[in-house]
Order: sequence, then C-alpha cells, then structure tokens
Amino acid sequence: MAENNWTKFTVTADFNTDPRSVYTAWTTPAGLESWFLRKANFYTITGRLREPQESVLKEDTYEWYWHGFDDSTVEKGSVLEVNSIDFFKFTFSDDNIVSVSLESRNGLTILELTQENIKEEPDPSKNLFVQCQVGWTFYLANLKSILEGGIDLRNKRTDIQSNFK
Repeated sequence: MAENNWTKFTVTADFNTDPRSVYTAWTTPAGLESWFLRKANFYTITGRLREPQESVLKEDTYEWYWHGFDDSTVEKGSVLEVNSIDFFKFTFSDDNIVSVSLESRNGLTILELTQENIKEEPDPSKNLFVQCQVGWTFYLANLKSILEGGIDLRNKRTDIQSNFK
C-alpha cells in the first residue's frame, strides 16, 4: 500500500466558459478580485503597481488581501511562470508552489490546480495540506459561480471572520 503524500495535492474544476475568461480571472488583479481576493496588488520587477486589467508577468511580486480580514493579514509572493494562454505558477503560503493549468475538453474549460512543497505539520490546526485544499475547493466553486453568471459566495463581512482565508 502506498504512503499518503501530504506535501502535494491537486484539485480540478470545470467551467462552462472559454479558457481565456478563466485565465484572465487568475492573471489580472481585477480578475482575482472578482472571485478570490479583496485586493490583489501585483508589482513589476521595477516596482510599478500593475493596473487592474493588466496581465501579470513572470517575476512580478504580489500582496493579496482577504475579505473578512484587515490589512494586517496579507499574503506575499511572486509569479514564477505565466504563458499568457493556459498556465500560471506562483509561490503561496509558506513557500508552497501553486500551478494552475487549463485545457479545453468536450466544450468545457478544465482547470487543474496543484499545490506542492507543503511542509509536513504534526499540529492539525496548522496543516496547510488540509486548509489549502478546502480553501481552493471553495474558491474554485466561487470562480465557477462567478464565471457562469451565479452569485459571489464569499463572506465579505468583516464582522464575521472565517477560519481560513
């Protein structure tokens, strides 16, 4: 029997929309804010703040802010790869690496998200494998809802905080 690998997971989602719309939702500040973040700041290698509709590039750095949390809770990282078509890779949460790949299949856009380099943690309350997998599953469902004309499922109220970002 194979051992569980707690350092990496993959989640998938399908979208009844074109790949470009899904890709833009991941690779522009305005796109990320539409389904994932309260505020997404991306900075060019020279330190210029990217415009809301401007696509991110490799070596950009970011500061991400969450609904339900004040500005003292910020995620910082960098863009590792981006190809302007169907692949986006970035650092996330304690030196993890997240890769987002898209493909068209049977009239749908299929997204595969892999998070790896997760440090093993004996304390379940700090287990990024579980917390991030649950978080990404929720946010991918919200992305699907937003792109397919549904409602925004996020809690945007600062007086009601969730246990995960």
